[in-house]
Amino acid sequence: MDRPSLLLIPLLFITTVISIFVFDLTTADELDLTAESPMIFPLSYSSLPPRVEDIRRRRLHQSQLPNAHMKLYDDLLSNGYYTTRLWIGTPPQEFALIVDTGSTVTYVPCSTCKQCGKHQDPKFQPELSSSYQALKCNPDCNCDDEGKLCVYERRYAEMSSSSGVLSEDLISFGNESQLSPQRAVFGCENVETGDLFSQRADGIMGLGRGKLSVVDQLVDKGVIEDTFSLCYGGMEVGGGAMVLGKIYPPAGMVFSHSDPFRSPYYNIDLKQMHVAGKSLKLNPKVFNGKHGTVLDSGTTYAYFPKEAFIAIKAAVIKEIPSLKRIHGPDPNYDDVCFSGAGRDVAEIHNFFPEIAMEFGNGQNLILSPENYLFRHTKVRGAYCLGIFPDRDSTTLLGGIVVRNTLVTYDRENDKLGFLKTNCSDLWRRLAAPDSPAPTSPVSQNKTSSISPSPATSESSTTDLPGVFRVGVITFEVSISVNNSSQKPEFSEMADFIAHELDIKSSQVHLLNISSRGNEYRLKWGIFPAQSSEYISNTTALNIMLLLKENRLRLPGQFGSYKLLEWKAEQKQKQSWWETHVLGVVAGVVISLLVTSVMIKLVLVWRRRKQEEATYEPVSAAVKEQELQPLSSDTSNA
Repeated sequence: MDRPSLLLIPLLFITTVISIFVFDLTTADELDLTAESPMIFPLSYSSLPPRVEDIRRRRLHQSQLPNAHMKLYDDLLSNGYYTTRLWIGTPPQEFALIVDTGSTVTYVPCSTCKQCGKHQDPKFQPELSSSYQALKCNPDCNCDDEGKLCVYERRYAEMSSSSGVLSEDLISFGNESQLSPQRAVFGCENVETGDLFSQRADGIMGLGRGKLSVVDQLVDKGVIEDTFSLCYGGMEVGGGAMVLGKIYPPAGMVFSHSDPFRSPYYNIDLKQMHVAGKSLKLNPKVFNGKHGTVLDSGTTYAYFPKEAFIAIKAAVIKEIPSLKRIHGPDPNYDDVCFSGAGRDVAEIHNFFPEIAMEFGNGQNLILSPENYLFRHTKVRGAYCLGIFPDRDSTTLLGGIVVRNTLVTYDRENDKLGFLKTNCSDLWRRLAAPDSPAPTSPVSQNKTSSISPSPATSESSTTDLPGVFRVGVITFEVSISVNNSSQKPEFSEMADFIAHELDIKSSQVHLLNISSRGNEYRLKWGIFPAQSSEYISNTTALNIMLLLKENRLRLPGQFGSYKLLEWKAEQKQKQSWWETHVLGVVAGVVISLLVTSVMIKLVLVWRRRKQEEATYEPVSAAVKEQELQPLSSDTSNA
């Protein structure tokens, strides 16, 4: 499991205030989505480490705006980062952008970029957009060497960087958005290095505080309230949502004060931790060191000062005496892992305790096991702590802490709200029939892909009229492994694929594998269940939709993935002879065997009858017979 954020925790984004919100479905009925102007985007999971930014902070203004909302959807899986789809230009060009509350600049690779990696989508082509305009040099921006254009440069803690020209164009938020396209400033990349160069996502969507942030720009235009929310799915299910704009908090939401002057990050007022209802007796100051307790969408796990980490680990271990301590999936990390909890994630709460985070106002946010555990990727039924010691005194809470939690960041009122709920259903709730249909200039024929990996398809749902009698679905995946010196055990991926496609592991088969260096090409086949002749229509449609939209997620510990192609093959209707040929052949063979046995039995019976007819006892009287006369030759002799 990729863990770059473990090494880069303390270096978040330098002068930007971050916010994390988690939005969920079970309470979607309670949320007033008509309150202010929320926008909902597709999200996908990621572990881009925290960044160092040089952006100014601003106090927020109060405003009351009419509601505008969009649906949000995406997966929270093991890729390490969340992405959303944005469209830039006229006509719109589509991009998969990492949702980053620690960045302010939104940027995508430009066609003029001479040092940009190969990403999911084609580079932005300014020359094809009738609404594009590069920002000319002015006192409010940094200018290029010639003093003609505004430029930006961002360097991040993992030693990656992005630089380019600041530009303005029309940004669209998708077909589902009720917010009309808005002109906004973004970065047109000319150079990218490090992880930014090698990542699959096209770029970054900046949600931090600063004049270049998407949120701040929309707020300044008066089209949304100064609030946004995020919602991440659970451990075993995808789904998630982002809402830009205000939603009225449902009953039961727990709030924490967030002081924008305390640190340049979105922070909470954490005072104490409880494990299984027992206080850890930590000094509250332990959570208030350096930057305090920070929420960050660009971090995967949770990091606590060493004193708090040791106390949490010891308390959890004390509550699970029946589980066995084992080594972690990655030998490079000293993970705290346990086996014996069973493979059913829904039952892990029977083994692991709840952890409560107590805020300064006395309210508690309850963390279920899925909020601090991750599944062991090499041992079935084993789980590891997603909590690690921080190298400095900052408490950093990543996405794992807010799984299945609606988190609303109310920037207007300097507070964060939390509500445990089912985030995976949010997209379906927001897509309910009574939701008004949004309008957008984005082409209705363009499929909204939410995966950071490109894929081509040899088949689509239209290739299967009625989608009847699908016999097999195959797909090929290219994998760049993390460690070229060790051959990965790709057979372990079958369980992950089965879970992702919601089928049985026995239906997933590795058909072929080839390699070149640290690049592997795997061909997988999805077959009907043992009791079926073909894959059910519903299952086949779901699988093909995931592949068509390139939303298949695979475990990140093996490396990086690229879906190459997929194909669904119909199970043709067989003739009577084709259907019954085995039965007929078997019947003929059995008939021949039975006939052969019967013939042998009859022959044996007849032979025995003959033997019984010629046999006489030794003592039996011999009937006298008339002597035959001798031949003439004999008599003469």
